[in-house]
Amino acid sequence: MKTQLRKAVKEQLSAVSDIEWLQKSAVIHQRLFSLQEWQEAQTIAVTISRGQEIPTEPLIQQAWEEGKQVCIPKCFPDTRDMQFRTYKDGDQLETVYVGLQEPITEKTAEVKSSDIDVMIVPGVCFDHDGYRIGYGGGYYDRYLEGYNGSTVSLLLSCQLVASIPRMPHDIPVKKLITDNKIVDCFS
Repeated sequence: MKTQLRKAVKEQLSAVSDIEWLQKSAVIHQRLFSLQEWQEAQTIAVTISRGQEIPTEPLIQQAWEEGKQVCIPKCFPDTRDMQFRTYKDGDQLETVYVGLQEPITEKTAEVKSSDIDVMIVPGVCFDHDGYRIGYGGGYYDRYLEGYNGSTVSLLLSCQLVASIPRMPHDIPVKKLITDNKIVDCFS
């Protein structure tokens, strides 16, 4: 079921034109910046987007302009663990497995989960309760077990589905921001 949902939503995303993608992403960014959680945050955790994801470079730039600390995930495939590390400029990045850009550990410092105010959680599709289908690694679900700050996901409205199959270890995000609305998830 998850595989079919992931595939169907990816097909819908691939049908979105570049212009529509940019316009809708700009709306989503502005909704995020207007949130009290964003405005009060000192530290933002976010991935370096790629492919069919809402672009995160504008978020990173905005956070820097507002004097916020930005941290990005570093995944450890051997242990399936993830940590967040400081991110200040592009020379701190390396391209790792499946083309992901991650921080170079020697050039960055680890940020404890308790120091992260807002985490932008990626995913392919979501339901109104904040449950999500990610990209298949399970890194975020494991990390979110010990995280108590705000979680927000950015998505096009076509990524919002009626229901996501749930596993006991799945952890929902607290807020969804689409090009049409903001959804407060109270699972």
